[in-house]
Amino acid sequence: MDPRTDAEVTVPNPFAPPPENANRSAWSPLDEYLWHTCDILADLLEGRLADRPLVATTARLDQGDRALAVGPGQRSTWRALGDGRYQHSNVVAVGSPALVIGSLVGSALGNSTRRRQAVRDAQPRWVVDGSGAVTLTPRRLHFANSTCELDLGWRALSAIELVAPDTFQTSFISTRGQQVMTRVHTPWASLAFVVAAITAFPAHPRLLSRGWLPSDFEQRCALLGRPCRPAAQLTAERRAH
Repeated sequence: MDPRTDAEVTVPNPFAPPPENANRSAWSPLDEYLWHTCDILADLLEGRLADRPLVATTARLDQGDRALAVGPGQRSTWRALGDGRYQHSNVVAVGSPALVIGSLVGSALGNSTRRRQAVRDAQPRWVVDGSGAVTLTPRRLHFANSTCELDLGWRALSAIELVAPDTFQTSFISTRGQQVMTRVHTPWASLAFVVAAITAFPAHPRLLSRGWLPSDFEQRCALLGRPCRPAAQLTAERRAH
């Protein structure tokens, strides 16, 4: 048995800066989203969402639900582009020996190329499905796109992770009964992760370790004159109670 407590379990830090940026202090666009993420989470955890202005969204909301944030996003899915099959060409050549040999060689090369491509296409990889608008609510994530719409209730997810500061990864069972792993690339990724975690994965290592927020974020906010509400502390206190 692992002698460490849940809070001591370490996970890769998606916010770890490259060595050359270790002393960064500039305020980035992502920092702005993180600041608002902390503000939204604080209101959510303190039961003050009703005091916040309504957020406009085109997503259909269930009764009693409300949008926490809306922003740009891109969806990617872990999947193969093919199943390993390809169209095999059989050439029947007539004519001079040179013409026959040339036709057969050309056919063999074509089949070989298609076979190699089929093998490559059968290997799973992250495939970009499309871009759209992301709506986050206390209950779900909605990704609006005409061809690859996504509507995920937090409690329907099998697993979640924050794999990069702007990338929320999850897996779920589709309506066809298949396990699907997908990523939503959005500046609201940390908000998506924390709301999903406190709703359905309260013991997630990244939630317990506060690894969804840069370790120096609150201090940098204070230094830049933009005090940040203690959302990381509130999520830890929620777990403790």
